[in-house]
Order: sequence, then C-alpha cells, then structure tokens
Amino acid sequence: MKISVLENAEHYNWGNNCDGWHLLKCDNLSVIQEKVPPGCSEVKHYHNFSRQFFYILKGTATIEIGNKIFSLNTFEGIEVKPGQSHQLRNETNIDLEFIVVSSPKSHDDRIVLEK
Repeated sequence: MKISVLENAEHYNWGNNCDGWHLLKCDNLSVIQEKVPPGCSEVKHYHNFSRQFFYILKGTATIEIGNKIFSLNTFEGIEVKPGQSHQLRNETNIDLEFIVVSSPKSHDDRIVLEK
C-alpha cells in the first residue's frame, strides 16, 4: 500500500497541454487527477462499459452529456453512465483541476465521436 500524491503518481499528457496523474490504476477502478488549461477540452466520446464520476477541485468545467450541457463549479460532481456521449471543456481563463473516477478503467474503453 502507498499514499497517492501527485509527486509519486504516474503522469501523462493528453490533448492540447492537458495533464493527468494516475492516483489509482487498476483494471476495475481508476482514479485520475487532471488539469485542463483555459480554452482546452477533450474530444466527444463515450465508454461502452466504464461508469465515470467527475469531481471539480478548482475552476469551472463545462461538460456536455448527451445533448445536455452542465456547468460544474468547485466541489461539485456529476456521473457519466456507460454509453453516454460526453465532452469536458474549460471555457474559463483559469486552469481547471478535477478528479475522474472510472469503473472499470476507461482508457481501453473509449469510442471517439468527433475530433
């Protein structure tokens, strides 16, 4: 067992200057802290099996789930069920930091809808 902090977490880059840190990386559960700079976003996609929960640590996220758009502020979260298309965006002028919990892990279960 180990205590997870950003300094000892596996780091990766994604999208345009976005960062992710694997705080917990198992086949059946993934916990990632991510940072999205102003004006950046992920591509619209969905997962066949993975259920996700996004929890905002800093900033405001705009997240489109299906055909609905939600604005999440600091200390707010939202669930994305398997099969629901979604896209997270940072439409503000400060970094967005959040935790995404996925069960099972989502990295091998990602179907991109648009680039």
